[in-house]
Amino acid sequence: MERESSPEAAEGTVAAEGTVAATEAAEAESVRVWLVERTFSDDEQNLIILVYATPDGRRYLRKERALTSFSDHRVTTAAVDASLDNLGTVNDPETRERYATEATRVAEAHEPDDAL
Repeated sequence: MERESSPEAAEGTVAAEGTVAATEAAEAESVRVWLVERTFSDDEQNLIILVYATPDGRRYLRKERALTSFSDHRVTTAAVDASLDNLGTVNDPETRERYATEATRVAEAHEPDDAL
């Protein structure tokens, strides 16, 4: 049986391929970062600061999470995939080494979706 080819069908194929290409490009521009630090803010009550870093310790992602109640229970995962645009650069060599050590330790001990 021969398939009919129409401009609409061809456009659908191109659109689907374009969506896949866009998704692949976005994935290529993201990087997995691992939890290296979790602290409570001194300035703000009920604020948790999470720092994720690349395994080489050179880039980091900072997330701030406000706890709205005692029953507020959100999972903190071992790793997240972050856009390169959202990552900062670690300039301090000592911090970079500490982040690299901790990111490597967490990556070796946990799956990315493990709750920590």
